[in-house]
Amino acid sequence: MSSVAGPETVLVERSRSTSRSLWWWGVAALAVLIGLLYKDIFVALVKQWWDDPDFSHGFVVPFICAWLVWQRKEIVEHLPLRPSWWGFAVMLGAVGLLLLGIFGAELFLSRSSFIFLLAGLVIFFAGWAQFRALIFPWAFLFLMVPIPTILMNEVTLPLQFFASDLATLLLRLVGVPVLREGNVIQLPTMSLEVVEACSGIRSLVSLITLAVVYAYLLEKKMWIRVVLVLSALPIAIAANGLRIMGTGLTGIYWSPDKAQGFFHEFSGWVIFVLSLLMLLGVHRGIRVLTGRLERRTA
Repeated sequence: MSSVAGPETVLVERSRSTSRSLWWWGVAALAVLIGLLYKDIFVALVKQWWDDPDFSHGFVVPFICAWLVWQRKEIVEHLPLRPSWWGFAVMLGAVGLLLLGIFGAELFLSRSSFIFLLAGLVIFFAGWAQFRALIFPWAFLFLMVPIPTILMNEVTLPLQFFASDLATLLLRLVGVPVLREGNVIQLPTMSLEVVEACSGIRSLVSLITLAVVYAYLLEKKMWIRVVLVLSALPIAIAANGLRIMGTGLTGIYWSPDKAQGFFHEFSGWVIFVLSLLMLLGVHRGIRVLTGRLERRTA
């Protein structure tokens, strides 16, 4: 038995189709507007990721964020859509932050404003419940924004001295005569200057990014997550000290040219892998200790 759609059904279907078309056109127009607003900021940000090895991890952060959102897809789908006008206020604040960053020549503010704009869009169109469900992927995006230069300088110098002290101690432990003057390590056959590029800030920022993702995905207890992220700092310092020590030993027992050339570049990857293994070791150690404590108190 066949049925023929009546005029009312046809009109409803046409109305829905028109509404969907208007919605997609609105989304496209909004995307174009945001693209025009942030075009120069995006271009400069990507250029810095490309030119500055300290922040090259920024290329992968948006993809990890998208994957984290996908992981929470089922949770988000079951939440009610309750658009809130507070999202519009957040968007206005983001635009204000953008203008403040542009006129104040502060790149961190203008770049961060885009992340706040995304928060406002989610709240405005989907509501607070949807935003709360996506708050970790949203906050993770801040790791793609390079640290302000003023803060970077404050962090880099202490890291240089930490790395110099640790490398000097390690070299003395293996019987190498060494003299440290500031961030310059004097060895029998060469001098090692721990410059900004050797401060370990690159491995620290990358390791923190990795530690955040690792802790979020593989650990459910909040306090252990915090410990894992905080452990990235001493791990990065220790790994960088080992790298400088290895460079010194290569210069003494092989060749100063090899130490400053191939080994210096290649060791960065080796040390990053070592840092990752140390992070895994810290997590394993915490689990073993907490397991023993739980058994004793049970």
